[in-house]
Amino acid sequence: MNDADIALLWQQFQKSLLETGNALGISGFNWQEWLVYGLGQLLVTLMIVLLFGLVYWMGCALMRLVLTRLGYGHAPFRTGRVVLRYLLGLATLVAILAQYGAEEGVIKGMARAGLMALAFYLVWQLLSRGLIHRLSRHHLDSSLVQLCKNTLSVSLMALGAITVMAQFGFDVLSIIAGLGIVGIAVGFAAQSTLSNFIAGITLLIERPFRIGDWVSIHGEEGRVVRIAFRTTWLRTRDNIFTMIPNDSVATSDIINYSAEGPTRIRIPVHIAYKDSVEQARSVIMPILSNHSMSINNDNLKPRVQLREMADSSVVLSAQVWVSAQDVEVKGRISCELLEAIKQGLDEAGIEIPFPHLQLHLDEVRGLEPVLGRPVHGDDASRSQGANE
Repeated sequence: MNDADIALLWQQFQKSLLETGNALGISGFNWQEWLVYGLGQLLVTLMIVLLFGLVYWMGCALMRLVLTRLGYGHAPFRTGRVVLRYLLGLATLVAILAQYGAEEGVIKGMARAGLMALAFYLVWQLLSRGLIHRLSRHHLDSSLVQLCKNTLSVSLMALGAITVMAQFGFDVLSIIAGLGIVGIAVGFAAQSTLSNFIAGITLLIERPFRIGDWVSIHGEEGRVVRIAFRTTWLRTRDNIFTMIPNDSVATSDIINYSAEGPTRIRIPVHIAYKDSVEQARSVIMPILSNHSMSINNDNLKPRVQLREMADSSVVLSAQVWVSAQDVEVKGRISCELLEAIKQGLDEAGIEIPFPHLQLHLDEVRGLEPVLGRPVHGDDASRSQGANE
């Protein structure tokens, strides 16, 4: 393609633009100048972005170098990088708006709103870290720490949003009044959600359980993994997560297996009347004491007690203490101990009885056709045992 062909194509392109402008009613519009202006503006915008990107890269490198020499960790650098990125992004936005001829009031409002939003972010960072540090020093529950942090976050976000809107000329008082009316209407429409929200705050204040406790709520037994504003999360032994509405939690019976520390496992053991209780105790006690998860100290010792003299057996109670962290595997501990006790009693020759039923027949002549012989008095007095 030679120069003449290129010139012809350019003339055809200009002619098409002119006809398009006439069809749109903008005849006389200089498309060539518009294209040159648009490309120039895009080029300037790209240069601004590249310039602020270079400043950001150099600022991050310098900040990393300074913080490393001062011996600070990665957390201050991460926070400083976020602040630097935000400031340069705000400066880039303001410069681009000014380049495209935005009004001076809009540019100033954008700059003030951006700086105030950054100020609220820094205040939130400082207050949240200070709050968590102080609450951790007093060894408060993690659920209360989360409640305080969430409350602080919501309060600062609401105040920051109101302040930012005020920079653009919005009537904040009218907006708050309107939100109050809307809030009343939403409150009537979402009574269940509000009830769960209030119940969640009550649970976090009264603390019938904490995160990590093993509890039973509404028949659901599991470990508390999260106490949110609306629901309480449990993880069961089968690794199934259950979310229970806080309203139901607050009005139900709560059994907390971890609140007072170690818990006791009771295993009923039956032995025959002819066997010695002391001999059975001497067999069972080492099994309880030697289990890897049993507690054996001066205050919490395994024991074997005589609990009942039943119809066909002597009932013993094998008792062992386990720590609060092992409550989740309480069922497995019971099965292991019961199996070991069964094996130990069998090896010691101690009988584990099972119920029998003895039937005495005084007149059994009706059984002669079945037995095929006459029934005598000795047969009538003979007893037959059958398992229940």
